[in-house]
Parts: sequence; structure tokens; C-alpha cells
Amino acid sequence: MNYLAHIYLSGENDMLKIGNFIADSVKGKQYLDYPVPIQQGITLHRNIDEFTDSHPIVHQSVHRLFDKYSHYSTVIVDILYDHFLAANWQDFHETKLEKYSQDFYNLIQSHPEVLPKRVKNFMPHMIEHNWLLTYSTIDGIGLILSQMNQRTSFKSKMDESVNELREYYKEFKDEFYRFFAELEAFSQQRKKELLEQ
Repeated sequence: MNYLAHIYLSGENDMLKIGNFIADSVKGKQYLDYPVPIQQGITLHRNIDEFTDSHPIVHQSVHRLFDKYSHYSTVIVDILYDHFLAANWQDFHETKLEKYSQDFYNLIQSHPEVLPKRVKNFMPHMIEHNWLLTYSTIDGIGLILSQMNQRTSFKSKMDESVNELREYYKEFKDEFYRFFAELEAFSQQRKKELLEQ
């Protein structure tokens, strides 16, 4: 899953959200350098990734893209699933996505002391272009995929996968909804376990 899903699956716990958000920039046992609530968010992020990477429904989505995009298919599916979460946000959260996104940007900016260097580097760009809201439209997803393609020196051709999103929109959406229901249940349970430790 990508940024929006990880933030959402953290629930209303601010420190869990921050840990979950920064987790990709925290390698190995570096997470032990952070306060316990941030550690819990990083652990939750890693658990979500493991659950996602091994799930048969996600494999269906990845398989549809694999011949053309190879190992980049899993990254693309993460982003496509964030699109379906953002585009159907009212099914998941009572706060409008515009406000939810801004509230998160405010939260992350108020805790610069725990942000890894990589996160500090991309945060201004993320906020300026409002990535979390951008996920909600196909054109916005196309823009995100195009930016990611640039970061792979144009080798991944990820920008072209917006064509598959349009062509197989119903199939991807159906897979997202079926998978996400299971992921939410898993995340709720894992959160409960982590916070009780």
C-alpha cells in the first residue's frame, strides 16, 4: 500500500500515523532509535506490507501488469490501490479527504524532530502538490506515476500503466475492495496488539 492507505490504517493515533508514514525511510533496526509510539507505527507499516505482498488478491492485480512492468508491477498496484481509496474516500472516513490531507500535513510538519532526512526532502513537494488528494483522480495518478518513472530514469515506464488502470478499472476496483476489507481487519487487530504491549 502507498502513503494514504498507511496513514488511514493507523487510525486516529498521531504517533502511529507518523511512524507508519516514515517507515520506508527507516532501515532495519534503526527503528529502535525512535520513541516507542513511533516504533509501533513503523512495525505496523512493515506488518501491512508483509500482509499485502503475500495476499492472493494483490497477486491478481500484479499479474495483470507483470508482463509489461515486471518487478515495478507491485509498486504500481500500491499506487493504484491508493487511488481507489482516495476516489471512494467517503466509503471509509467521515472527514472529507481535503481536510484529512491538510490535517496530516499539519501533523507531520509539527514533528520535524522525528522525520528522517529523506522524508524532510520530499515533504515540501508532497504538500505543495497535495499528493494525498491527487491520488483521487486518474489524471492525478497519471502525474504521480510519471514522476516515479522519472526517478527510475524512465526505465520502468510506470507512467504508461495509467492506460491499464483505465482499461481494467472495474477489475482493479473490485480487487481493491475485496482486499482492503481484509487488510483493515488485519490492521485493526495488529494495532490493538501493538498498543497493548
